[in-house]
Amino acid sequence: MSHHIKVAVIEDDEPTSNQFKAWIEAAKPGIQIDQWFNRDDAEAAIARERYDLVVLDIELGRERHAGVAIINAINKNISKEGQATPVLVVSAMPATIYRSIMKALDAWDYLQKATFEEADFIETLLDMLRAVKERRQQTQDSKKVLLKEAEPANDALSMDPLRQRTPMWRGQRINLPLTAQRILAVMFEKRGQIVSYDDLYEVVKSGRNRDNIRKHVSTIRDAFREIDPNFECIENVPMRGFRWVETT
Repeated sequence: MSHHIKVAVIEDDEPTSNQFKAWIEAAKPGIQIDQWFNRDDAEAAIARERYDLVVLDIELGRERHAGVAIINAINKNISKEGQATPVLVVSAMPATIYRSIMKALDAWDYLQKATFEEADFIETLLDMLRAVKERRQQTQDSKKVLLKEAEPANDALSMDPLRQRTPMWRGQRINLPLTAQRILAVMFEKRGQIVSYDDLYEVVKSGRNRDNIRKHVSTIRDAFREIDPNFECIENVPMRGFRWVETT
């Protein structure tokens, strides 16, 4: 039985909320969209409903940081249900300050109002929905996955597409910038196969050249080697790209 995707739009300005709703419906017809306009109603809905994705403003009415409280409520539900709900924060607050704060709270991304186009919003939304679909497929065998991840000596990389900040290696978190995480996810998804530079350009928003990709891969290797000095799972394939190889 197919799962009906449910999205919450939490935005106190009704015209803006309706605009987001229209963009989502145009990008993915048939999605159920609930609109909430204040913190109390939004928190009640988060506790009551199982949303696949949340679009959220930080400032709701006179509460300047209401969105932070709502993200914290969403994160509490993660610990209870074992499912991560991706949050796209769309706010007038300056991105230079608030993007890093929202990332620290495991928000998926941050868009500053009046600085992005409809296409940026839709591209980000579709990325999130693809991750939702991937996560749903993974949960079909969730008990096995959880048991495997619980093994302390397990050398496998553990990645959750909806919690971009939490790739794990040998039970320890790997600290990586967002672009490096996306590159790692592509290589791990296609492990054993050559991942071409062209494949990796698809997940890099700027600096789409080989030198830049190599720098990101070097960052990934360095992060792994902080945990495991003998890490050798990323193989260079000259003139073609990279390959994730399992080590014995």
